[in-house]
Amino acid sequence: MGLFALGAVLCLSAGRIYAKAALAQVLLHGAWLEARAGRAEPRPWPWADMWPIARLQSPAHGVDLIVLEGATGSTTAFAPGHILGTASPGADGNVGIAAHRDTHFAFLEQVRVGEELRLELPDGRERAFQVESMQVVHQRDTSSLAAEGARLTLVTCFPFRTPVPGGPLRYVVQARAL
Repeated sequence: MGLFALGAVLCLSAGRIYAKAALAQVLLHGAWLEARAGRAEPRPWPWADMWPIARLQSPAHGVDLIVLEGATGSTTAFAPGHILGTASPGADGNVGIAAHRDTHFAFLEQVRVGEELRLELPDGRERAFQVESMQVVHQRDTSSLAAEGARLTLVTCFPFRTPVPGGPLRYVVQARAL
């Protein structure tokens, strides 16, 4: 009986991460609608220190995610985050976005060269990108974030589907603006 209870507790604990990520996206979509209506830095919940700056879509994978400003640990616990120091969504340059491999960016494992990704801005402008490459790099290798031109770079931990959190490798998907 004790082992059954322990197993149930562990399953519920692990499920909490996925439930939190899913619930956060619902609340973030509400904040996104406020941003689309012109409200500056709308908070998804009263105590939030984050706000939506873009909407990332992968039509081929049915992915529709709100992107928050800043790729900090507290931000990426809820949604993909814009990597500070990279171009802001909508600006010329390389827009970097990071998220966890086991929640929001799990779909990156299935992304293929030629697929389309989209970024929508609060003012309604949309920009399409075409995937050009996927690569595994060491976490210290940030050269993909320095790539020039109108680009979108998505970064997550690697390998996918591992019980070990973090690690030194990153999976990087690069796409160029269409």
